[in-house]
Amino acid sequence: MKNIFHAHLWSMNSLKVRLLLSTLIMTLSVLPIIGFTLSNAFEQQLNLATQNELKAYSYSIFTVAEVENYQLVMPEQLLENQFNVSQSGLYAVISPLGSSKQHNNMLLWQSQSMLTVTLPEYLPAPKVGQTLSSTIELSGSEHILYSFSASFSSNGQDFPITLHLIKSQQEFLTALSDFRQKLWLWLFILMVVFIVVQVVWLLWTLKPLTRLRLELEHIEKGQQKVLEANYPLELMKVTQQFNTLLITEENQRTRYRNALSDLAHSLKNPLAVIQSQTNISDSANEQLQRINHIVEHQLKRAQSAGQSSWHLGVPVNTVTEKLIKTLAKIYQDKQLSFNVEVAVHATFRGDEADLMEMLGNLLDNACKAAVSQVSIKAITVGKKLTIEIADDGQGIDKSEQALILSRGGRADTYQLGHGIGLAIVNDLITSYQGQLSIGKSSELSGASFTLFFE
Repeated sequence: MKNIFHAHLWSMNSLKVRLLLSTLIMTLSVLPIIGFTLSNAFEQQLNLATQNELKAYSYSIFTVAEVENYQLVMPEQLLENQFNVSQSGLYAVISPLGSSKQHNNMLLWQSQSMLTVTLPEYLPAPKVGQTLSSTIELSGSEHILYSFSASFSSNGQDFPITLHLIKSQQEFLTALSDFRQKLWLWLFILMVVFIVVQVVWLLWTLKPLTRLRLELEHIEKGQQKVLEANYPLELMKVTQQFNTLLITEENQRTRYRNALSDLAHSLKNPLAVIQSQTNISDSANEQLQRINHIVEHQLKRAQSAGQSSWHLGVPVNTVTEKLIKTLAKIYQDKQLSFNVEVAVHATFRGDEADLMEMLGNLLDNACKAAVSQVSIKAITVGKKLTIEIADDGQGIDKSEQALILSRGGRADTYQLGHGIGLAIVNDLITSYQGQLSIGKSSELSGASFTLFFE
């Protein structure tokens, strides 16, 4: 029962599940978006920083470049030492400005770092005063290519050239990879922390509802009569009204039963006086007995708590033990063997008197019909209670099952009783929206009465 209840609690119809899912969806969608946004922003900043760095290098190279007699003159070494070290990852090449792409065989100058590096066959040629940025592959790795065109004057003539700066992307990729690893690690930690905080906050916020559910379970099982905990302002009005309803319903049921008890005594006494008269005919006496039985049946039916006592809870084994002890004494001459298999947690959600009435009638009939054995079994699955009472007697034919449930109907041959017991049982079961099934016991081969309550 507990597992089934928790399964229901964690279904999609639970506020707790809905809030948890909304928190998870928000966390799993927002934080990755933030991560991708930060990663892209950092990558753009790295690209911009690299472009600015190469632009600064281009200015420093153009500063030391000279054109004499239509020839480019460059110093042997540049101030930036990476241009002077072979395969340093930073390279510079100057080529004449052509109409489109320039062939690498037409180079005017290259830095010492380019001595062991092979350039691609063609290099871009932007217009004078313009730049182009792209990527190329050198020695099996990606490099950034920054091309800037300028024009010098030699003997009154223009001398347009294009400076190509090539920088390895290894530092760029390493920095980007380190940033992304740290970013996703901290985002994951933040995600876990955020989810844990949200779950703790959610459980703390919904704690009054959990406490309310537990108290309702206790009331339903008969372990307490009203809600006793101190609830928040949002629930206080509901709990107060609910307690008022419980107390009012219990007081009304008590007054109603007391009134019916007084009515029963006031009716039985005059009937007893009339029946004690010696000059009453047999037909009149029979009618008086019928009136007496009808009054008894209707009073018991009216006294049933029915669905009004949904909040009550009665352990089935407690009532069963009382009835078995009593019936064992009444039918001690038959030396009946009682087989009792009642689950400890089997609970009847109703009035104890009603349960006593139903089981008492069925067990009494089973004892009358039994040869030597009577069994009663009760089990609870979820909130469904099933009670089976069986005997090893002759059983009941299908044609007689509807008859014995009718008022005054009987299918037995024993003289005790007036035939209203099963009708009362059927009415009580109906008042609790339950069902009564009559069949043949597979174990004892006699009659089997099964009660089902939701």
